[in-house]
Amino acid sequence: MTAAMKKLAIIGANEFQDPLIRKAKQMGYVTHVFAWAAGDVGEQSADVFHPISITEKEAIWQVCRDVGVQACCSIGSDLAVHTVNYVQRRLGNPCNPEITDTVATNKYAMRRTLSAAGVACPRFLTASEAPDPQALEDMGWPLIVKPTDRSGSRGIFKVTDMAALADAVPRAAALSFEKKAIIEQFITGREYSCESISFAGEHHILALTKKYTTGAPHFIETGHTEPAEDIPAALLPAVRRTVTAALDALQVTYGAGHTEFLLTPEGEVRIVEAGARMGGDCIGSDLVYLSTGVDFMAAVIDVACGHAPDLTVRRTPRRADIRFIFTEADAVRMERERAAAPERLWRASYDGDASAAVTDSSTRHGYWITLGQAL
Repeated sequence: MTAAMKKLAIIGANEFQDPLIRKAKQMGYVTHVFAWAAGDVGEQSADVFHPISITEKEAIWQVCRDVGVQACCSIGSDLAVHTVNYVQRRLGNPCNPEITDTVATNKYAMRRTLSAAGVACPRFLTASEAPDPQALEDMGWPLIVKPTDRSGSRGIFKVTDMAALADAVPRAAALSFEKKAIIEQFITGREYSCESISFAGEHHILALTKKYTTGAPHFIETGHTEPAEDIPAALLPAVRRTVTAALDALQVTYGAGHTEFLLTPEGEVRIVEAGARMGGDCIGSDLVYLSTGVDFMAAVIDVACGHAPDLTVRRTPRRADIRFIFTEADAVRMERERAAAPERLWRASYDGDASAAVTDSSTRHGYWITLGQAL
């Protein structure tokens, strides 16, 4: 089969999926992209765009079967995980077991699975209209409330008493696909993530990422830096062990992994969440490549096609930062940095108007990625 005949299904067409579409085309694949028609950039960059919602997995599978795709993949989307693996299984390609579709995308199922495996994570309760007061007291105030199955900082609340909890639970549940919320222990510490790729159960840790957020009450990401240079060297073995244990517990055996964790003031590693996907916010699509030289997106495509990932270092690793636009001041800062050192700007996106308030990651007004010193 010639390179021009290879066909790859990609689930999602928004700006954060577009780099995967372009990478697949560079690798010689004809890209069949599936998403609800919304005028997203991937609709134009795709070789063939199919206006089918990413949740309609059976309809997507039927198209994939009819056109003869070799594999299916996506990056940075929990919602796409279910469809990607459904198609992969129907194609007979190696992928994560079906249980992983649930435990790596539903926070309550994830907490139960991690806790049962002895992986350190926050204590938790399923949210209800009348949660057990004693259980709440045992976890200690403040607490975190969030939807069980959303990402992008949607519906996260830090609460300090029963009245705030009673208000937050229905608001978080309303944003959940399954209309449920989870209550978690609030743990203080510095926030990071680990970016990895797995093949046949072997985990390759590629990068550690420093996370910056708005803090309470909604903890919306304001930026990320790779590599995370402030993790004490003495704690790195514990980070790797804990991340690997989490991936094993969730049975992540193939593809990208994005594991968020905290380092407590006591030096403990606590898993916040682990996804069987790349990190969003351009972490997987850009920062890993820039800071390690490893082509993460190409590796994801390789694994989807049943090939061991190529972890060759393809460029000189450099510090990489992404910052998000929340206000007009952020946009001014971006333009100032562009003017002062245009060679450091990797890429940028701005919707042109930062007057509206940012309520979660999806309502941020843009971002810019810069390169720092060689590593």
